[in-house]
Amino acid sequence: MRRMTIPVTQRAGRFSRLRRTLTVILVLGLALLVLAGGYTGYAAVRHVQPVALPAPTGRYPVGRVMFEWTDQHSTDPLAPRPGTKRTLSVWLWYPAKPHSQGPGTQYAPGAWSGLHFPSPASIGETRFSSIRTHSRTRAAVAHGLFPIVVLGPGLGLAAPQYTTLAEDVASHGYLVAGMTPTYSANLTVLDGHAVPSTAAGNPSHFTTAAGNRLIPVWTADARFTATRVAALGREGRFSGHIDARETAYIGHSFGGATSIQACASDPRCAGAVDLDGTPFGPVVQRGLHAPLMIIGADGSCTTGTCQPTSAVERRIRASARSLLAASTGPTWCYSIDGAKHFNFTDYAAYYLAAPLRTLVPLGSIDGRRGLSITDGYVTAFLDHAILGRSEPQLAGRANRYPDVRVLRLPG
Repeated sequence: MRRMTIPVTQRAGRFSRLRRTLTVILVLGLALLVLAGGYTGYAAVRHVQPVALPAPTGRYPVGRVMFEWTDQHSTDPLAPRPGTKRTLSVWLWYPAKPHSQGPGTQYAPGAWSGLHFPSPASIGETRFSSIRTHSRTRAAVAHGLFPIVVLGPGLGLAAPQYTTLAEDVASHGYLVAGMTPTYSANLTVLDGHAVPSTAAGNPSHFTTAAGNRLIPVWTADARFTATRVAALGREGRFSGHIDARETAYIGHSFGGATSIQACASDPRCAGAVDLDGTPFGPVVQRGLHAPLMIIGADGSCTTGTCQPTSAVERRIRASARSLLAASTGPTWCYSIDGAKHFNFTDYAAYYLAAPLRTLVPLGSIDGRRGLSITDGYVTAFLDHAILGRSEPQLAGRANRYPDVRVLRLPG
């Protein structure tokens, strides 16, 4: 059989087309490398660029102190070693005297820097040492008595990641105790060492059953935190400065669910704030009899008013509606246009490169504005629930935030 040959001109034509194709691929590849290099350089600059968190809006400067407290009456069900006593890291933000001395606080000191995205992705996030807070260490406590507010983070998150909210609330005359639930946070720090989560504390597949198992642990943490803060009023720098007659609980996501359940179990609770958190625990059926405020992200089902598109959203809406129907205390529900779940955290305040932003649910609203809205409504609620002040903003009569949708008011 005669072997067929490809004419030289045809082979040349194929080679020419191949060469053009390879040239195009090479040029595109080089362009992508240049763009990637340029973007990496841009991200590297933004990574170290200083960022100040939104300034507190209250009349008090803010101090901050950190505690580690062990509940000697509680065995930790989330610890990897049975029989371990439950220990919590608690950050306390408080009203300070005017012109207080002391160094500024670090956003995430020491081993807390592990809250960063892991390297090399960390270059796409503002370096924590470049984040400026508005609180001071060793600041003298302001004159007066200040109510206790316990702040709970979302599952996997930690108290430092809510510094903007904590500082603002403290500047309005409250002692804000941010607890980090050990073994549920991706990272907490105890005795200077980073402590990771466990499968029991932060299950990879989060179900209703898992939430109902965790809520008693977190609720006990919140109640324990409130008790320990109240005890500070009898010792040291906080002696005579803590009004322990009433306590409020606020939180985001699972911390929001915790705030509602903790308030329901605490006879001294003056009110609870849930920031986009699905309710869990007995309170879903029994309701809350103290004042309650729920602020949801845009389209969130946590306010009970969404149009669900999945079984998960239907479950969230059903839990929210059950809670609201059973509650007898005054209740306010709002949503923030353009906000997503993480707009209630400090992630909204500093730089995240585009690839990382796809991993963090942040909405179209300007991040700092979203935090300002949250701060404004939380402090208005606390002023009303604890101090009895009339707050037109809660009733929707103050048009300061047109981004806010009023979904439910008392009465």
